[in-house]
Amino acid sequence: MTTDLPSRLLLGPGPSNVHESVLAACAQPLVGHLDPAFLAVLDEVQQNLRSLFGTRHPMTLPLSATGSAGMEACLVNLLEPGDRALIGVAGVFGVRMCEVAARAGADVTRIDSEPGTILDAAALAEAAARLRPKVVAFVHAETSTGVLQPVEEIARAAREAGALVVLDCVTSLAGVPLAIDDWGIDAVYSGTQKCLSCPPGLSPVSFSERALETVRARSRPVQSWYLDITLLAGYFGDDRTYHHTAPITAVLGLAQALRIVLAEGMEARAARHREAAESLITSLEPLGFTPLVAEAHRLPPLTSLRLPDSVHGFEGGEAGLRRRLLEAHGIEVGAGLGPLAGKIWRIGLMGENARKQSVERLTGALEQELG
Repeated sequence: MTTDLPSRLLLGPGPSNVHESVLAACAQPLVGHLDPAFLAVLDEVQQNLRSLFGTRHPMTLPLSATGSAGMEACLVNLLEPGDRALIGVAGVFGVRMCEVAARAGADVTRIDSEPGTILDAAALAEAAARLRPKVVAFVHAETSTGVLQPVEEIARAAREAGALVVLDCVTSLAGVPLAIDDWGIDAVYSGTQKCLSCPPGLSPVSFSERALETVRARSRPVQSWYLDITLLAGYFGDDRTYHHTAPITAVLGLAQALRIVLAEGMEARAARHREAAESLITSLEPLGFTPLVAEAHRLPPLTSLRLPDSVHGFEGGEAGLRRRLLEAHGIEVGAGLGPLAGKIWRIGLMGENARKQSVERLTGALEQELG
């Protein structure tokens, strides 16, 4: 007996819809995680992730867990109890970074921005120079607000202060061009379910040699055995020795998703995401939806829109309208998080969904419901 799930257009903050060839890849016969045929696919995945991240770091891999575990892996490997961590907070996921770092025993200082705005690079640079933290961490693409953070100035100031730089690219990988090596990033993580248009369950991560040297020089073991990058290196490095049973099916799906991305090319893919986001804003403006984020700092794969009175006046309010879109039109959109709950929607046009047809279907449904 199988469970028949409804077909949805997933325009929330993730997951996104998956290409049929990715689903077909996931349906391939199961082989062992040390089978040479599978290891050849894993080699391909690691190389293609390097291309998308814009890095030559050998320790680039699909972590067998979701993006939140990628965040934890980067922070718990680099931080020991008593280490200083400086974290830029421009939304919910910056707050989560602070929580993870604190649980690792770090002395955390946070620099906050108003929801929907970028971080103050000068304030972060001043704090880095003054505090000399071991780690400076921030979010490239803040999923809770739709802000795309400029990276280079903050990363440069962090490295001048001797800090390692950790970057969250969960909603930017495969939707926005990345240049991890050029930017001077030491540890980066993402997720598969957003612009990669792949089922959730893996977290692409990459560690620089400078980061790995820091982990090797720790005074105590990494608090998480499973996420210890020095242990993971045995399987994801050249030796391919057993560490854990890799999620073979998920990796096969990711391999096909990466082939699709690279065949399209990042320049064309990024342009498609920008055009879809611009079309969304233009199409929903007559209905009273307005962008939260200034144009220069908008994240194309995820647009945050302030809600008009007509949405708040809908039976059941904005939550009632989101439920109506899902049940009557098969369309999912995302609610606001934290201080933006009830004030904005987060509409994802990611990967396969970053197309004019997605915008037209959502616009038509809203016109029908809001009159």
